[in-house]
Amino acid sequence: MKKYLSFFRIRFAAGLQYRAAAWAGISTQFAWGGMTLLLYRAFYETDAAAFPMTFDALSSYIWLQQSLLALFMAWYFDDEIFESITSGGVAYELCRPCDLYAMWFVKNLAIRFSRAALRCAPILLVAAFLPAPYGMSLPANGAAGVLFIVSLLLGTLVLVAFSMLVYLSAFYTLSPMGVRILATSAAEFFSGGLIPIPFFPEPLQPLFYALPFASTQNTPFLIYTGYLGGREALGGIAVQLLWLAGLVLAGRLLIRRALKKVVVQGG
Repeated sequence: MKKYLSFFRIRFAAGLQYRAAAWAGISTQFAWGGMTLLLYRAFYETDAAAFPMTFDALSSYIWLQQSLLALFMAWYFDDEIFESITSGGVAYELCRPCDLYAMWFVKNLAIRFSRAALRCAPILLVAAFLPAPYGMSLPANGAAGVLFIVSLLLGTLVLVAFSMLVYLSAFYTLSPMGVRILATSAAEFFSGGLIPIPFFPEPLQPLFYALPFASTQNTPFLIYTGYLGGREALGGIAVQLLWLAGLVLAGRLLIRRALKKVVVQGG
């Protein structure tokens, strides 16, 4: 366990070095969050009762989405992992006395947490002082706040576990780019990253919730806003646990199969 904690600390510390990129990201996310809110506001002014969430709750959802973007950005991948697989450098990784899957998983987790640590607080602080209904509000209740933190951690783990499958696909393809594009597009759309899932037609929502992507950012944000509460919130967390276990199991089976057949040429 100590060696994986060391990998986490090293990668986390490395991620904290990119402060200029963090400030650029913060300004971009403020602009994007503001434009998104104004867009939704135009629709709400026509008939607010036709929407599944109050505008105050939607504002909190959007600011959470922007402040925690580094945790849930589906398009982020560690190019070093892809490079090590496609170039044969993975042979050096296999010489280390550690589990390859766990090492890559921890590294991905660390870089997401480090980037979120730099961007989260400034965005939430400013959003909290914005005038209603455009500002960030507190959780629906104390229980929602606790469940939100639990669900947030599980959602991040689910996304990293899904990303591991994309990394491992590079063992079976000439180029990982096609899989990356398809995986990113699916994750962004079905996770509520573009449009919150409650805003989709009701007949389509069961399909969205049946996929692992809804267990990433959608579940914790809806718990925070109070859209999911009580048994529904606990049910959402249970689904997150199931998807996390399933994706990790699939990833471990995939990497075990790949390493049995992998051939590294050169000297």
